[in-house]
Amino acid sequence: MFGTIFYNPLYNALILILDHIPGGNVAVATIILTCLVKLILFPISKNAAKTQIKMKILEPEIAKIREQYSKDPQALAQKTMDFYKKNDLNPFAGFFLLLIQLPIILALASIFYRGGLPAVNVSLLYSFVHNPTSVNTIFLGMDVAKSSLVLGILAGLSQFFQIRLTMPAMPSKPAGSGAQSFGNDFAQSMNLQMRYVMPVIIFIICLKISGAVAIYWITGSLFMICQELYFRRTVKKGFVPVK
Repeated sequence: MFGTIFYNPLYNALILILDHIPGGNVAVATIILTCLVKLILFPISKNAAKTQIKMKILEPEIAKIREQYSKDPQALAQKTMDFYKKNDLNPFAGFFLLLIQLPIILALASIFYRGGLPAVNVSLLYSFVHNPTSVNTIFLGMDVAKSSLVLGILAGLSQFFQIRLTMPAMPSKPAGSGAQSFGNDFAQSMNLQMRYVMPVIIFIICLKISGAVAIYWITGSLFMICQELYFRRTVKKGFVPVK
């Protein structure tokens, strides 16, 4: 199932691009494929980006709701969801985007981990996809079919800056009840893990698999950073919070 839905289409798309670019460079093909994937996922990522920006704008109001209903978890959940609904927010948009991207990342990693490149597995090619005359895995002096420390570091750094740009600022710890303190501590813990642990995990994954996966992540992060900066300008202009 995974191979039919994700691995085979992604593999054929990569080989198709390789067959049509001069020199058959795997890194260049991966960058092109990443941009195509991001464009296909753009409607979902657009909603996720807009949600994150709106959440940042509405964070003071959300903090007030948390403080007001901190002793009643059921009422807090209901009031928060009502607030999201009034402002046309889907708090799960980012989760859906991650859920869709995960099998794509796994499929790309499998291409190199299972030996799908640089030797082309012709048995997996569709009838309209031809075996490229040349496959070049060298990019800026690095073999992207193998692990690369430099590309792994760049992947981690690009993820760090993307998260730093898109995530809301860490909430300050308010004085109050134990329930308030626990909720705030949990939020701070999750924020810290996303900001600092996630980039480290990405670095380790890219270092263990291949430079091509790192290139996918770097290109994707840069794409998302540019998208975030664009939507910051457009969303803030037309968004009027509903209290």
